[in-house]
Amino acid sequence: MKRDTILIFEDNEIEREMLVELFKSDYKILEAEDGREGLALLNRNLSSIAIVLMDCVMPVMDGFAVLDRLKEKKILNLIPFIMITGQDSAEVERKGYEYGIVSYIKKPYQADVIKQVVSNAIGWFQYKMQLEIVVKRQKENIQKQNEILKQQAKKLGQMNEILIDSLSNIVEFRNLESKQHIKRVRQFSICLGRSIMKLYPEYDLTPEKLEQIGWASSLHDVGKIAIPESILLKSGKLTTDEFELIKSHTTKGTEIITEAIRLNDKAIFDYACDIARHHHEKYDGKGYPDGLKGDEISIAAQIVSLVDVYDALTSKRVYKIAYDPDRAYQMIINGHSGMFSPKLLKAFTEVKEEFEKLLAQYRDEE
Repeated sequence: MKRDTILIFEDNEIEREMLVELFKSDYKILEAEDGREGLALLNRNLSSIAIVLMDCVMPVMDGFAVLDRLKEKKILNLIPFIMITGQDSAEVERKGYEYGIVSYIKKPYQADVIKQVVSNAIGWFQYKMQLEIVVKRQKENIQKQNEILKQQAKKLGQMNEILIDSLSNIVEFRNLESKQHIKRVRQFSICLGRSIMKLYPEYDLTPEKLEQIGWASSLHDVGKIAIPESILLKSGKLTTDEFELIKSHTTKGTEIITEAIRLNDKAIFDYACDIARHHHEKYDGKGYPDGLKGDEISIAAQIVSLVDVYDALTSKRVYKIAYDPDRAYQMIINGHSGMFSPKLLKAFTEVKEEFEKLLAQYRDEE
């Protein structure tokens, strides 16, 4: 059944009618005056509801009481919920996000903002469901062909690459920051890895390992599929809570790779988990999520960390212009973008021109 309905929990008739007017031309509307009535409507129309707009303060059963009930049934994983509030409280927002809501709408209503927030939330859930379908189908295929694939190692490697490429394309499409970002990170990682392999044999890198690191780097930002687009694409300064949510893409990425993505190549799987979790760690211990320091950070994660910063600096983002390659290079060498290993920086200086060629080769479309 098509999800073409918006369910509105709002006890104030005038404010409820304002929301109805905003969306009635594009969606069917269901209205509830309190939490209990809304739950009944939700249960009867679960398969057709695209999104729920729910007031935080309602009679009979308030918004958080409703979320308590729904969390038990895991409905919050199936439908995006946006909470409406007249409060300006970080504690209220934190609590809502912990339950699993995707965003907040503040009173008094701003029509354009509300419509954009709702559009983003519905779009995000569509991407999420598409990813789950892709992963489910891939899992089923792998289970059915497991015995055959054991005898076809080369074909299995190819399938892993296709899966990683498909998932990374989904991340690119949803992130909307840089369509070629993941391809560049892969190529930069292999390039920088070759330089390290030549200069520092103690890291025991090989061409095969670099190829595995390159593929694994494609999933470094897969955790961003769990971050609301309204935060990912925010052009202004992030709040403390929003930044904490952004930071969680590292741990969420590891969870997704571990629980949802079936990488049968153990080396790529191990690299992917490590890189997803640790590509924002810094050599001086000031990174996240684990505050690792020095060579506590694997060489694979150190490589992807540096090239990810380089690509971010040289790419246009919603919050910044693209810096030219020379400026990006100097910012990294001079520690303006976080501290990196002296060995890593030495290897980076050796491939400066190669990075610039790759940047031109895989540049973003205008």
